[in-house]
Amino acid sequence: AQTGFQAVCFQAFADAVEVIPTTLAENSGLSPISIVTELRNRHANGEQTAGINVRKGAISDMKRENVIQPLLVSTSAIELATETVRMLMKIDDILAAR
Repeated sequence: AQTGFQAVCFQAFADAVEVIPTTLAENSGLSPISIVTELRNRHANGEQTAGINVRKGAISDMKRENVIQPLLVSTSAIELATETVRMLMKIDDILAAR
């Protein structure tokens, strides 16, 4: 378990990543609150491959639906976003010091 500043950073990162399914649900005309809540519950109950099926308008097993994305695509996107935020934070620190 993280404490202090680390915990705040991890929570902010989790909040930022949660925008992805929320935005997908909104753009698909689904209720983002109910879809993300159901997705969270499914993941908490061990359904690791549960995801938003925009064609059916519901949560489905993405593996069974043959919706597969290479791990490199996801990790590269997350790393790029994280590095961008770190760079912006450094710029803010430099400007604040002046």
